[in-house]
Parts: sequence; structure tokens; C-alpha cells
Amino acid sequence: MNLPVTSRPLEPALFARTPGYERHRVAPGGLTVIALQAGDRLQVIDLEGDQAAELLAFLADGREALSALGLQRTPGARFIGQSLGQSSREAQHAVAGLTQRGVDCRHLADACSLWPSATPAGFSRAMTASADLLVVVAAPGGRASVDEQGRASELRLIIERANPTALWVPPLPAPLGEVIDEFTITPGTARDYRVGAGQFIQVIDVAGRQCSDFVAFDRRGLDVGREIDLDPTVTRTLNGSAYPGPGLFSRFFDRNLQPMLEVVRDTVGRHDTFALACTARYYESQGYFGHENCSDNISRVLAAHGVQGRAGWPAINFFFNTGIDAHQHLTLDEPWSRPGDYVLLKAMTDLLCASSSCPDDIDPANGWQPTDIHVRVYSEKERFSIAMTTRQTADADPVLTRKSGFHAGTSSLTRQFTDYRGFWTPSRFDGYGALEEYHGCRERVAVMDLSALRKFEVLGPDAEALLDYCLTRDVRKLAIGQVVYSAMCYEHGGMLDDGTLLRLGQDAFRWIGGEDHAGVWLREQAEKLGMKVWIKSASEQISNVAVQGPLSRELLKQMIWTPGTQPALEELGWFRFLTGRLDDHNGPALMVSRTGYTGELGFEIWCHPDHAMQVWERLWALGKPLGLVPLGLEALDMLRIEAGLVFAGYEFDDQTDPFEAGIGFCVPLKSKTADFIGREALLRRTAQPRHKLVGLVLEGNEVAAHGDCVRVGRAQVGVITSATRSAVLGRNIALCRLDVGYCEPGTTVEVGKLDGQQKRIRAHVAASTVAYDPDKLRVRS
Repeated sequence: MNLPVTSRPLEPALFARTPGYERHRVAPGGLTVIALQAGDRLQVIDLEGDQAAELLAFLADGREALSALGLQRTPGARFIGQSLGQSSREAQHAVAGLTQRGVDCRHLADACSLWPSATPAGFSRAMTASADLLVVVAAPGGRASVDEQGRASELRLIIERANPTALWVPPLPAPLGEVIDEFTITPGTARDYRVGAGQFIQVIDVAGRQCSDFVAFDRRGLDVGREIDLDPTVTRTLNGSAYPGPGLFSRFFDRNLQPMLEVVRDTVGRHDTFALACTARYYESQGYFGHENCSDNISRVLAAHGVQGRAGWPAINFFFNTGIDAHQHLTLDEPWSRPGDYVLLKAMTDLLCASSSCPDDIDPANGWQPTDIHVRVYSEKERFSIAMTTRQTADADPVLTRKSGFHAGTSSLTRQFTDYRGFWTPSRFDGYGALEEYHGCRERVAVMDLSALRKFEVLGPDAEALLDYCLTRDVRKLAIGQVVYSAMCYEHGGMLDDGTLLRLGQDAFRWIGGEDHAGVWLREQAEKLGMKVWIKSASEQISNVAVQGPLSRELLKQMIWTPGTQPALEELGWFRFLTGRLDDHNGPALMVSRTGYTGELGFEIWCHPDHAMQVWERLWALGKPLGLVPLGLEALDMLRIEAGLVFAGYEFDDQTDPFEAGIGFCVPLKSKTADFIGREALLRRTAQPRHKLVGLVLEGNEVAAHGDCVRVGRAQVGVITSATRSAVLGRNIALCRLDVGYCEPGTTVEVGKLDGQQKRIRAHVAASTVAYDPDKLRVRS
């Protein structure tokens, strides 16, 4: 007998499908407070390994109650008490919350240390509460010098509730600041509310995958009988974006071209902007007559303010997952939002707002199960960082856009930042501009914040063996103090990442790349092989700047002190690094590597974020006489394309192997005899290559762009991966992934614009992908 086919998709982190299951994060060197009821099961997980964990528990009257979890004190486990005694905003907030629950934070007993040191990645301990408890869990760790590798890493808490409600609703996230109004909107209803200029609106998806339509009116206009609401055409035009955006505009405008709202935070990144809120007609066309709908609900709540009702409201539909397909059709699917995800907006003027909780239960718009929306309004006195979120994996906890240790310095020179891999990174600098920044690097010296690079410490007796298996390079040949550039591939030969590997000791390495998932990938391989090795995240605990240009050595030799056991700065060889200090032996610890991403002589300085501004200020004090300039992402793109250097998502992805990406030199298939991930696939792919990365020189002054087709006749034979105007050559150049049959230098091809047929730019294949200094004489100088 054939059973019915059932849907069982993989849906990481959608906890609303598992009633009674909660997840919480304990930040490295931080603590998290949770409430347990009798019978609840708590599991504490050491995600990366070799991370201590402390726990304290309290009864409802504030008395210590470790025994209610079957635990006892560990003499000397004082990290929680010391953390709560600090003056930081986070510590004061935690103390205030605990004090309200009757906990005396001034006289805390020793905590319980949950496990010994050197635990493997994924190690956990579970316990069941025998009473209602308030539990504090900490991930102990302090500030580690840049040349040390024993950093704190995060813990994960899993709670399995003994008595979940029939319809599980997760707890609301803690308020972000002073709340002056808040309310819950149940599915199939809407709510009107007033917001003053400068106040903040937080729209929260309580259980995940629930849409909320939003409209707003200028209150001053309503006072004189004029309906001035958010205008979709004006907003799209002023933001220079197509309709509809699968995300949010940074600002929203009214019909008079005046700003109404500014987006401050977005933890999802996928929304619909100004399609219609759901209407009665939509449901009627599907055969559902009289179905509740957001447009009617919004009209109903706005009527009291004299606003004329509409059959369909153009709205910002938060969390609604829409897109435009190749045929210009509007598509929809389940939202990306998870429990507690939110959008935070700032009102630019006095507003009348209306928000809904969408009742759509006939398609995936609300994950087939409409749930609550919660709205909070915060005081105009609050100051919130502008941020989006990234997730290391699909089921990881979201992390807001971060500021590097150098942000105070870069932000004093520009307001032009972009969220680059989860860090605010300057795109260009006020008073300079990309072209001046470019020439400053080529002719003198430039400094750039590259702290967004991901750093992972790889430690333990099997560290070399793991990295030799996971990277294409022969890691066994890497000496202490040496750096090597390598690819990291999947089994099918496609690239996961590229980056540099530093050997700090016999069993101590640091991998520096662009991909957060690299750390997870390395841990997975170590677990499969049963290796004794730890992969510890260090991205937030190491800030770094690139100092690039022909005068970079002249600048740095004035400020880098090294002991006798290390080379002097002026003696540092290409792809080598040193450990030293700023100015003298009493200065902050630094590492300096002779590496870069510009094709120029250059270095990178690595330091703890606490010391970043000391480094920044010293660089500028010594660099101004040399003509030092700041360098943003736009100028860096010009530099790296001229130098033929590849960029993730452009020259390579998981469908592109290193040979197709133009970095086959880092895959020594003949000389590296040991097996590594992807080796067999790369042997097959190199035996019958289909594409090759080449350089193109375009005729005329019209530019190519990433994604442009490259054709011979009507046939497409390649695609532009990156392109720029070479200031040195005075020509437009490009990197192109091209069919191997057309890669001979001098071959003529055409870059297709518009539809690829109606406009073409003639180009010819260059002798090399490196347009500037192909022999790398400058970078080796």
C-alpha cells in the first residue's frame, strides 16, 4: 500500500514548528539570563570547544539554588560575579534585572563550573530544573593579545519546556531602550498609533514567518485635512531602486519628496516595499469570500482619523517575501523571518501609523499559520546603532552589523559606509574620493580598515593535518612565521573560500578569509576525522588595517618595534609576519604581515580592538608627511582588479574551481602528494577545462560591469566577473570567465550591453589577468 507523500522540508531555526523548544546565545566573555520552570530541561553546549562555562541559579525569592539543577559550587568560579561588578552598560542592565528578582549581585557566591578545560567542539551538559529558577550562564574569558590564541567563544543554550502551551508563542525579546508605548496585534487585525518626530518604531515578528503591513501619514497634513502618506513612486525614485525591492529602502518619502522614515535596523533583509497589502479582491479571486484582509483592517482603524478608506493600500509589508522572476512576474514564498526578528525605524516627522498582522492563511505568505506582531515605540532620546544582521549558518543566532576597533577613526573621515560581511566598512572618504584614494595608494601610502576579514585560530596536535586536508596548499611546508595564500574547496571542486594561512607555532595556525562558514566547515571535517584540534573564532577580537603603497615600509618602520627574536620591519620578507609592539617594548602587542590586496608593496597590522585607535592615530601622525590617504572599498576594487586579484561572489563561488577562478597556482596537484578535499574533482576538471579567467581590454570609453555577457557573434562565450577603469593604463579593463576556446591573447570578443544583442563593446583578450605590474616587482620590492 502506498502511503501519502508528506512534506518534510529542512527549515533551520524555525522553532515555532517545535513547541517547547528554545535557543539562546551566550556571547564570548559574556553572560545570559534565562527563566526555567520546574521540569524544564536545560542543555549548555560548547560550540567551538575548549571554552569554560559557569552557571548560577536562583529561586523566586533570590536565594541561590544550584542544587535545584543537581549542581554545586566550584571554588574559585568567580567570572559571573566579577562581570556583574563591572561598570559597562550591559552589566548594569543585567544587575538591574536580577535585582528586581530579589538577587543581591553584591554578594554572589562562587558559581558552578560546568566542565573541565580542553572540551571538544560540541561538548554539552544537560540538567533538569526541580523548581522555578532564574539561571545565569556565562562564557568566561578576558582580553587576549593579538599574538595569543586562547580566546573565549560562544555557548549555546537549549531549553526544552516541560509544559509548552498548545500554541507555542516564544517570549518577546527584551526592549532595546525606553518604551513609551507597546502593543500586540493578533492575526487578522490592525492597530493605529501616533509617533513623534525622532521616536523609534520597532515591528517584531513574535513567532517567525508572519507579515505585517505598515502605512503612515504626516500628522500635520491630517490636521489641515490633507492625506500625505508614504509614496511608493517617490521612494523608489529617490532611492534609485527597482520595484519591488526584496528588502527595505534606507529612507521612505512622501509625495512632496520629504523624508518620513529612516530604517535603523533590519534583522531579516527580505521584505516587500509598496506592493498592495492583501485585499478582499485577492481572497475573492481565490474563492474565499468575506476573508479578513489587511487593507480593510487598515481602512477601519484609520477611519477615526478622517482618512478615506481604500480597497487596497500600498504598504511597506514587513517580512513579506516577494520577488520578481525572469518573466517580470511577482512571486512570493514563506518569509525569512525567525522568532523575535524585527525592523527598527526612526520617524523623521510626526506620524500617524497603522500596522497589521496579516490574516493570509491560504498561501505561504505567513508560513501557512498567521501569528502575532508586536510593536514598540521608543523615546527620541534613545541612540541605536544602525545595523543589519548576518548568520554564520542558517540556524545560527543573528549578529548585528559590527564596528571595528578603527571605526572611530574612519567615521571621523566619512559617512559613506557599507555593511561588508557584517562590519561597517568605508566605501569612500569625504574630501578624497575613490580616484584620489587610488592614486594615493599607487604613488604614496594608503590605510584601509579590513577588520571584516574572518579570523579563525586552529590549534592542537592535529591542526597541521586538518589544514593540509582542507586546503589546497601543502601546509606541511609552511614554516613558523610564514604566510601562504590558499583555496578551500568542497568535494566537487567548487570553492568555499580563499584566504591566507599564518603559522604561529608548531601546532598553532590562523586562517584569515572572507567566509564565516569556514570555521564551521573546518570543525565538521575535524569531527568526521576524529581529530584532536580546536577551531576558535577570533574575528571580533582582532582588528586589522592594511597599509599599502610604495612608502608603506617607510611609514611602518617608524612605529613597529620588534624584539631580537623577530625580524625588523624593514627586513620582513614577502608573505612573512612578525610579532612586535607599537613604538617600543612597552607598547601594545601587534602582528604585522607583509601581505595585501592592492598589487603594491604593502603590510597588514593586526591588533586587539582596544588598541586599534592607538595604532590609527600613530599611523596618521607619522603618515601625513608622507602623503597618507584613507582607502575605501571603491578604490580597493580598482586596485585589486588591476592587480588581477579575485573576489568572492565575482571571480569564484561554490560552482567555480580555483583554476576557473584564475588561482590555479595555489593548487599544486603534482607536488602535493597528500590527499585534500576536492582533489579528485579538480583532477577531473583540469583534465577537461571548460572556462578560464582572462583579462580583457575594452575599446573606447564605455565600461563593462559584473554579470555582462561576453559574446562572439550571437553566442555567449563568457561573462564579466569584475571591471573597472584603469587609471594607470587609461583604459577600461575587465576580468572575464571565458570559454577556453577563445582565451588566446589578442582574441577579439564583444561585451554585450542592454539585452546583449542591441549594444556591444569590442574587447580583446589580454596577455594576463594582471593589468598592473604583471611581474609583481612592486609588491616584492
